[in-house]
Parts: sequence; structure tokens; C-alpha cells
Amino acid sequence: MSIEDQRRWDEKHRRNEMPHEPIALVRDYAGLAPGKRALDIACGNGRHSKFLAAHGFEIDALDISKVAIDSLQNLPHIHAKQVDFDTYTLPKERYDLIVNTYFLHRPLFSQMIDALRTGGIILFETFVHHPANERPASNPQFRLEEGELEAFFDRYCDLLHIREYWDKDYMGYKTYKAQMVAKKRAGASLSDEAFWAS
Repeated sequence: MSIEDQRRWDEKHRRNEMPHEPIALVRDYAGLAPGKRALDIACGNGRHSKFLAAHGFEIDALDISKVAIDSLQNLPHIHAKQVDFDTYTLPKERYDLIVNTYFLHRPLFSQMIDALRTGGIILFETFVHHPANERPASNPQFRLEEGELEAFFDRYCDLLHIREYWDKDYMGYKTYKAQMVAKKRAGASLSDEAFWAS
């Protein structure tokens, strides 16, 4: 990330243009978490953190935008922190639930596995690259390739729900999306050198 990224997201949050309701994936599947410690990656205005807090979770809410993080300070059960995901490392075996929506930073994939406790749940939803997408990508690297979530997470998690589908985003553009509910298997870890050798 960069200062430019922070400024761009600060401006978006100042304009308050992002949705405030939690997505259906979070509403429908957060209850599968085996405990109440959660992480909201790139939390934005905190729509998912607020939903989870209302359902008994303690949440670490992380985002690059100071405007977004400032808006979440002093809310009960939400621990908001401004971070740069290019340099921040997730703590290991801390969370029962990780939420990652409409943010893609592939180096976090392995960190998410290690940050979950055994049996913990990842809820992931974001855009997929497809030539028929109506909304242009600000950067193609911020879109998944088809099948990418399944190919990575199936090695370490039981995939309770996985699909790619056409939808409309909050601005009305037709977009191709992926969503996943993954449960960490016992013994799954990417910190082992054996993984990199496999």
C-alpha cells in the first residue's frame, strides 16, 4: 500500500459512499465460528464489525484508512487499528472467525490460515476477473482468477461453501464474484518449511 492508497480510501470514506449493511455471506455464516474472537480485514466503515459486535464477538478491525478507523474508535467490542497490509503481519492462532470482503491481497491468504484457531472460519467474498465485468478494475491484481480461492484454501480447509456467480455491485454494475466459507483443518499451518517444499 502507499500514502496514495490511504488518501484514496480516506476520501471514499469521507464521502460515505460505501454500503452500511453486512453482506449476506457474513449474516448467514458468521454463526459457524467456534468462538467469539474475530478479525475484519480491510474493515472500511465497519459494517461487518458492527454486525459481529452486535452478535457477541470481539473484533479486531483493520484498515489502511485513518478516516475509517477513526469512525470505529470507542465502539464496544471493536478494536480498530490503522494498518498497512504490505507490512502488517496477522497474529497466529488468535481468531475463530476472519472476514475478508471486497479486498484482495494475496500474501494474506497464508497468514489467514495461520491466524485461525483449529476449526475457525474464513468468510471471503470479492470480485473475479472476467471480460464481461461492467465495472472496470482500478487494478487487475485486485481481482481473483477463476477458481483461485478454491485452489488455495482447499489444501488447508474444509470448504463449506464455495461459488462464483454473477451479481450487481452497490453501484449497479454487473460483476463476477466469488464467495467462500472455509473451516480450518486440524494441523493446517503454512509456517512449516515442509509446505514450501511440497
